Amino acid sequence: MPENVAYNMDCMEYMRTLPDKAFDLAVVDPMYGIGENGAKSGSRAKLAKRIDYKPVNDTPPCREYFLELFRVSKNQIIWGANHFVEAISKNASCWLVWDKDNGNTSYSDCELAWTSFPGAVRKFKYLWAGMRQEKQGALHQYRIHPCEKPIALYSWIFSRYAKPCDRILDTHLGSGSSRIAAYDAGLDFVGCEIDPDYFEAQEARYQAHIAQMSLFEGGDDTCAAGGKLRKARKGERTA
Repeated sequence: MPENVAYNMDCMEYMRTLPDKAFDLAVVDPMYGIGENGAKSGSRAKLAKRIDYKPVNDTPPCREYFLELFRVSKNQIIWGANHFVEAISKNASCWLVWDKDNGNTSYSDCELAWTSFPGAVRKFKYLWAGMRQEKQGALHQYRIHPCEKPIALYSWIFSRYAKPCDRILDTHLGSGSSRIAAYDAGLDFVGCEIDPDYFEAQEARYQAHIAQMSLFEGGDDTCAAGGKLRKARKGERTA
């Protein structure tokens, strides 16, 4: 049965308790330190009603954070790394580009992620401009965090860069999009979120998601070596 756990704690404290290479893949989205802390995260394109989020700590990660992250994980995908390449101090050929398809707005056109994987730069195009989102039928991702990323982005990442039975770490859980995508992919997952309000918000969102999925899913798929990604099932362990 996949493990899916979230902790309301400082990720540095958690990582210091871990042995080397405890996780197969770390997919993280630390704060960039560029002044976008969420207090003014309304629709700058004026196409949707403004949403005021609780401000978040915008302090960028220190060098020690990256040293610990590389110690506890075998591979890494780090969003916003273009803002702190010097702290990472490792070259990369396979950068990920999330094209937000924003059009004529003041939002950034793309976000970049450093990866430890070999290979070419890869792009994922997905509309994400304020409350405007890529069409997903009747689905719409209600945003609960100023730095939220779409679940679809993490699903794309896991389909390309995670293997069956991998353990995934997210040190800055935020809205919990990565957690939900890991659940859907049947991957083991641990996330840390230091802010108690955002932790509770993502927990409620996660529980609502698995309750909804349990209405449609059945079977008892398990993870076998070399097998397919497990289907997520109800009854998984949560924090």
